[in-house]
Amino acid sequence: MKLGLVSAILDGWSFEEMIDTVSEMGFSCVEVACWPQGKAERRYAGVSHIDVAELDDEKAAYILDYCHKKQVEISSLAFYPNTMDGDLEKRAHNIAHLKKVIAASAKLRVNLVTTFIGRDQTKSVEENIELFREIWPDIIGYAASLGVKVAIENCPMLFGRDQWPGGQNLMTTPAIWRKLFAIIDSPYFGINYDPSHFIWQQMDYVKPLYEFRDKIFHVHFKDIKLFPDKLDDCGIMAYPLDYMSPKLPGYGDVNWGRYVSALTDIGFDGYACIEVEDKAFESSRERILDSIRISKRYMDQFVI
Repeated sequence: MKLGLVSAILDGWSFEEMIDTVSEMGFSCVEVACWPQGKAERRYAGVSHIDVAELDDEKAAYILDYCHKKQVEISSLAFYPNTMDGDLEKRAHNIAHLKKVIAASAKLRVNLVTTFIGRDQTKSVEENIELFREIWPDIIGYAASLGVKVAIENCPMLFGRDQWPGGQNLMTTPAIWRKLFAIIDSPYFGINYDPSHFIWQQMDYVKPLYEFRDKIFHVHFKDIKLFPDKLDDCGIMAYPLDYMSPKLPGYGDVNWGRYVSALTDIGFDGYACIEVEDKAFESSRERILDSIRISKRYMDQFVI
């Protein structure tokens, strides 16, 4: 496995500053945030360390050369929108930019994009599967034509009132994965596996690794802290942030030895990127850097 960092936490850092930070901390790779230029639509979104809309051959050569000099690989280009948004204008904008990210990934010879499926949060699972059938074959077909794999993170994108009732990402459980992979049976369509999202859904986060071993293109190392007293008070039908909180690896409920052991069982030797989303470490740039140092030091005991 190659231990890396998701660059979204380094909002405000330039591309060079971001790569320098990743290199100086001893990471071998980085998942590079590639949102459209402009205002962030939510926390950790809107970060752009590579402007894919302006990526020409000269800029691509510069990026590859800079990464090579700093001994940092780009694990994937990352853009996590809602490509099945109920607002058709937003949907079209998100799909168009996702295709730009896919094209940029091919140009940079990264050949991997990490993203969400999306979801119309007001519609049922069944209705969203039909939306997926309409929207996603074209996206995966385009990626395949460029030799780019697409890895979907399993985050439900349901945190609070803004995402209620259904959340904004359909790719959340093994039961749904099977249905979507049956619709698009392609070696270019797979998973960006994050164990933390199973914890608050009260699911086994290790067992699916074995069934979907051939579909796991990329993994995240992020933790979640579940608060049983809060869950007892509000129940599982409450907004998830009422009873859980994202934490640094080792500060939550993921058993990292068990999880990484399973990854070694299935022979996963790809990119594993730490995703920092812990509000306790966001008061300053230095605290953000502290959170990355702490996370890497903890995960170094599992990934060599």
